[in-house]
Amino acid sequence: MKLLLIVPHPDDEVYGAGGTILEWTGEGHRVGLLTLTRGEKGRTLGLAASPEELATLRAAELRACLDVLGVQDHQQLAYPDGGLKNVLLEELALTVQNAVRRFRPQIVLTFPPNGSNGHPDHVATSAAVRAAWKVMESQGEALPELWFYAGVPPEDPQLLASYLAPNIERDVSAFTALKLRAMACHRSQALSTVDWLRRFSERVPRETFHRASSQSWQGERRA
Repeated sequence: MKLLLIVPHPDDEVYGAGGTILEWTGEGHRVGLLTLTRGEKGRTLGLAASPEELATLRAAELRACLDVLGVQDHQQLAYPDGGLKNVLLEELALTVQNAVRRFRPQIVLTFPPNGSNGHPDHVATSAAVRAAWKVMESQGEALPELWFYAGVPPEDPQLLASYLAPNIERDVSAFTALKLRAMACHRSQALSTVDWLRRFSERVPRETFHRASSQSWQGERRA
């Protein structure tokens, strides 16, 4: 497998990496996705009347998005949306280890230590991946490359303190139309999509990442 994304929510896979996914699946590479929650605490836009209905709707939206992206290898778990920081780090790390061992990717992509925007679920996911790396490294296992989403420096001083600058830039402009189509599959989160496009429209045709060194992923989970 070329790439395995490990993210907390449905739609976390497409904004920062949709073009890269489309390029690689178009070249015949396998791309996998591990989604840790069902996204039941997200926006509804009146399309769902309860968290369970929203989770069901978002699962269908995610499947439609992955069909556009060409992703067939997908595992979605049911950890609590908005509550990953309350799950034992060791449990989440073991979940990550099992996924990496199962899919054997060349690259794992997840959120950086600051979660990009400080979202607790993003931060907890990053911490779980880094904890899994430490365990697997200590056991002498061969590790994939570890990539983090990386954008412009945040304005928040706390987020800036653990900011990782991009060291990989990918021109995915050839896939702009398909990426936008994949993003639009997450209909219930349309306001989030509009907000993201308003703030980061330049990241539709250009995707940036931080390829990690050991210094990049040392550290403890932050709330």
